[in-house]
Amino acid sequence: MNKKIVVLDGYTLNPGDLNWEGISQFGDLEVHNRTAFDSKIIIETIGDAEIVFTNKTPLPVDVLKQVPNVKYIGVLATGYNVVDVIKANELGITVTNIPSYGTTAVAQFTMALLLELCHHVGDHNHAVQSGEWTKSVDFCFWNSPLIELEGKTLGIIGFGRIGQATAKMAQAFGLNILAYSRTPKPEFESETLKFVELDELLAKSDIISLHCPLFEETEGIINKTNINKMKDGVMVINTSRGGLVVEADLAEALNSGKMAGAAIDVVSKEPIAADNPLLKAKNCIITPHIAWATKAARNRLMTTAIDNLESFLNGNPVNVVN
Repeated sequence: MNKKIVVLDGYTLNPGDLNWEGISQFGDLEVHNRTAFDSKIIIETIGDAEIVFTNKTPLPVDVLKQVPNVKYIGVLATGYNVVDVIKANELGITVTNIPSYGTTAVAQFTMALLLELCHHVGDHNHAVQSGEWTKSVDFCFWNSPLIELEGKTLGIIGFGRIGQATAKMAQAFGLNILAYSRTPKPEFESETLKFVELDELLAKSDIISLHCPLFEETEGIINKTNINKMKDGVMVINTSRGGLVVEADLAEALNSGKMAGAAIDVVSKEPIAADNPLLKAKNCIITPHIAWATKAARNRLMTTAIDNLESFLNGNPVNVVN
């Protein structure tokens, strides 16, 4: 008898430009674009499935206790906090995640946000399209300062794979790198990159980019106290986790002019709440959590999800998080 496989929220990974054939080869596959974040509905959707894939649909203890057939949960992301992994372990459910699939995509997007902060390409395109250049008496104009990166200092908080990839790209633009990590990696140090303590990074960086996980010690690391340690005119980029930033403090720094700009792809509550203070903050670019979502990255994610499931079914599970 074929195993029943349920994907709870497949649309974000595959809105139609990929396919599920690699997973469907292992059983009877049922793909839901979305599942409401309601325990009763989640339980009904899983039903008697043995294999469940989730991206952001939560699988807390009250759900796990009511789906006795489930033996495997594949998280379609690197972060796996949507699953109660302790309860899953107690129930004999293997939980896996997808590490490293988005390294290049997120680093590239970080640089895109940085370049947008420096040149406001989108704003200037909008100005041209709305007729400002046609009406201009000069051959050119700019509506905001244009900033060169060469010789400036980029502080990278968190130096895992994405932090490393970002540093490599940034060095190509002539930026000097200060890195802060729980585990410094001396082999990366050079004339243009050195590891420092957090306070030194905050004090000396012209731009600060967040690439650390959201742990108790990193939650709210961009807060009023740390912002006050930064240079006037600093810029902050966050493509990691929204909870790393105290959003009211960041908005205050932008509105007061302490910070010259910020670009964020993640917020504390997603989708973003209508009353999030960053929506009305000055010089704040916000994108809807898309740094990871190139087709190439999503294809790598899908391939790893297939490999994870096959390894589990063969009795040799990989990328297990519990």
